[in-house]
Amino acid sequence: MQMQRRNTLGWLATLALTNSVQAQSLGSEGFRIVAPFPPGGPVDSLARLLASGLAERYKQSGVVENLAGAAGNIGIDKVKRAKADGQTLLVVPAGNITINPTLMPNFPFNIEADFVPITMLAKAPNVLVAHPAFKVSNVRELIALAKAKGSSLAYASPGVGSGLHLAGELFKQQAGIDLLHVPYKGTGPALNDVLGGQVPLMFSNLPGALPHIKSGKLVALGITDMVRSATAPEIATFAEQGVSGVLVTSWYGLLAPAGTPSATVERLVGDAADILGQPATREQLKAQGLTEVRMKPAEFSAHIRAETAQWARIIKARNIVAE
Repeated sequence: MQMQRRNTLGWLATLALTNSVQAQSLGSEGFRIVAPFPPGGPVDSLARLLASGLAERYKQSGVVENLAGAAGNIGIDKVKRAKADGQTLLVVPAGNITINPTLMPNFPFNIEADFVPITMLAKAPNVLVAHPAFKVSNVRELIALAKAKGSSLAYASPGVGSGLHLAGELFKQQAGIDLLHVPYKGTGPALNDVLGGQVPLMFSNLPGALPHIKSGKLVALGITDMVRSATAPEIATFAEQGVSGVLVTSWYGLLAPAGTPSATVERLVGDAADILGQPATREQLKAQGLTEVRMKPAEFSAHIRAETAQWARIIKARNIVAE
């Protein structure tokens, strides 16, 4: 009995020590989450939701640093050079780590060597939209028209090498059609010209296009995800319309500097899932057209590698060069 009591006390002491270490796993001096873009938008929003949740969990100060510049590379570089102790984290959009490594000739990072992918946080589907005067209502009708007219049909994008540009190139490849790419300097100008009828088509982030779809100013042709969006379940996927492989979502991930302890990484995976899985937080995400995603580090790493390889094939096959 005395031996059992000693064992129980030893186990409780070990548990208390473990909990104490876990409580300090983000460091005793607080933590920071780097958002490599200006305030506003999903990157900043996700960083702030995480920072607030982590600060409450660990009873520590947490700050969000908006370090914009060089297409996000300034903020990413700061995290790369940070101490790998779990106190410096990065929230980053997909394009910065799956498109830019191929698109930018002198891309300054090796994502696999310089960072530890922790988890995907959230995603939003993209949607192919058309001006109502274009007189097509779905992907099948567009393909038939494109095959009849060739490259005289045009689609707008926020710029060369953007995720929405590459979505168009992937669609062309999978559907066996040709479309003329018309690049703009940003999503706003591109969307305005589609709304004005200057260009008939555009791949857009669903949250940005949805108000115009609901008002009848744009026609939604198809969703670029595996399943229909809960936000707009009436819009069919590309696969449902006979075009497979057009899977292009706007997603956002959480990374840490290479060398961050695996125990800290695993802890953060659970933290992120718990924080973003709260009902109130889910509603905040839904208001931005985002859906919470849960991924283990190995799954997230595999996703990054697969998507990077996909965009590398498209970029090289289409001879796409950054402006």
